[in-house]
Amino acid sequence: MLARELEQVTLIDSSGSVLVAALLGWAAIVLARRARERIQITLGRAGGGGVATAGRVLGILGLLVAGTAALALGFWGLLSMFAEQ
Repeated sequence: MLARELEQVTLIDSSGSVLVAALLGWAAIVLARRARERIQITLGRAGGGGVATAGRVLGILGLLVAGTAALALGFWGLLSMFAEQ
């Protein structure tokens, strides 16, 4: 919705979303690791092993999407820089 209101989205505006995706992916992996440690401490009685695994998978997926978006923005920046010459 916000992109519709803006006339032009710049490279710097787009790179903010990559940073947010990377930070959230990293946070999901850290929280999933803490959950796994808590499950091991309680010998599985706490439950939630599947949720911890899903959080880890989604965190890794978020980091992969952030990396792909960073590469795409980098190439877009290079192409737009060479197009101006």
